Amino acid sequence: MIFMDDSTLRQLQMIQLEMLEEVDRICKKCGIKYNIIAGTLLGAVRHGGYIPWDDDADVALLRPEYEKFRKACKTELDKTRFVFQDHRNTKGYRWGYGKIRRKNTLFLREFQEKMPYFQGVFIDVFPLDNVPDNYMLRSVHNFICFGIRKFLWSEVGQYAEKNVVKRYVYSLMAKVPLKIIFNIYTVLMEVGNRHKTKWVRILTFPTPNKMYGYKRKWYEKSADIVFEGKVFSGIKDFDEYLSFKFGDYMKLPPVEKRKIHPVSKLKLL
Repeated sequence: MIFMDDSTLRQLQMIQLEMLEEVDRICKKCGIKYNIIAGTLLGAVRHGGYIPWDDDADVALLRPEYEKFRKACKTELDKTRFVFQDHRNTKGYRWGYGKIRRKNTLFLREFQEKMPYFQGVFIDVFPLDNVPDNYMLRSVHNFICFGIRKFLWSEVGQYAEKNVVKRYVYSLMAKVPLKIIFNIYTVLMEVGNRHKTKWVRILTFPTPNKMYGYKRKWYEKSADIVFEGKVFSGIKDFDEYLSFKFGDYMKLPPVEKRKIHPVSKLKLL
């Protein structure tokens, strides 16, 4: 595993900042609504930019806006510098959300070295899909999402999992054709988006809260927010959102919880 010192981490963050600016440029040009979310929004509010130890950046779009953005990337993305990936345009891609990657870089996360596609420095671009308003139905929906996520993760889990029994189970799960898993994912997404709901989520990303989702209204109302001296679109009611997601979000976590993702190979510009 590669240890990133402060200088290297900062260089990584600045490459990601380029991609955030590219998302903002495309969305403004094409009239697409997006938000910086999660740790990126927290960093903007608490630090005025990156959380000092953070090594990724996240943006999210409600599903209709995500599809507009995905389409816009085909013609508007600066392909001399960036590439957009998701499971529909990248063979072997095992995530239910998109990534923008910086060309001429390398960012291999531990145990993902065998993934059969370009793995440069990236930011995550998350689609937000409807989930049932009824809590019991939402719980069932969450269980299905959990299953899909584990099947997608199995290709990595068969190497990354420490428990030998679970590692074997993952190796069996990894044999299921990727097309079948994403067909189930697509059905879940299409059925769920037939009717507008009060709750949304990233289908293949954990929701570490007891509600199994986030309020749609948070993503519908945006405001300008400064991040690393640049202006991006962020959740207007950031206090309610960040409190829901992180609790006392202005309090710094203990040093032992300030973790970054393990990286096996790294090449920056």
